[in-house]
Amino acid sequence: MSLRKKINEQFNTAQKNKNKTLVSTFRLILAAIKERDIANRTSGKKDEAKDSEIIQVLQKMKKQRQDSADLYKKGDRPELLEVEESEIKIIDTFLPKQLSEEETKKICKEIIESLGASNMKDMGKIMGSLKQKYSNSIDFSKANVIVKELLSS
Repeated sequence: MSLRKKINEQFNTAQKNKNKTLVSTFRLILAAIKERDIANRTSGKKDEAKDSEIIQVLQKMKKQRQDSADLYKKGDRPELLEVEESEIKIIDTFLPKQLSEEETKKICKEIIESLGASNMKDMGKIMGSLKQKYSNSIDFSKANVIVKELLSS
């Protein structure tokens, strides 16, 4: 079953159950997906966004909510923080499982060794290789910190 279909089905279920939090979050998700569909049509593609594009949209949405949550935490706004965190949990249900920090560190070490990287000049090659192989399963902000740490030691 496609990701779009799963989201639509869960949206319909949330509407039937009158779950306001789920309904509003699903509306945001579906609006973002439609936005991507429109962008595809204007750029010459005739088909709807594929699952890989939907995952990119969801990752972007999650990052936006994490940034907002950080700001709400700093600004001592627990009621707004709670809303953002609940939206993140809902979005996470549709994203591929992210690798743990230990797994990410292991993968980073392997790529550094395979490329023969030894200093910060090789950072672009390493991150490019990570993105090529693990684009949906690694948190690149964490990976960036780990790679810098490994190269500087």
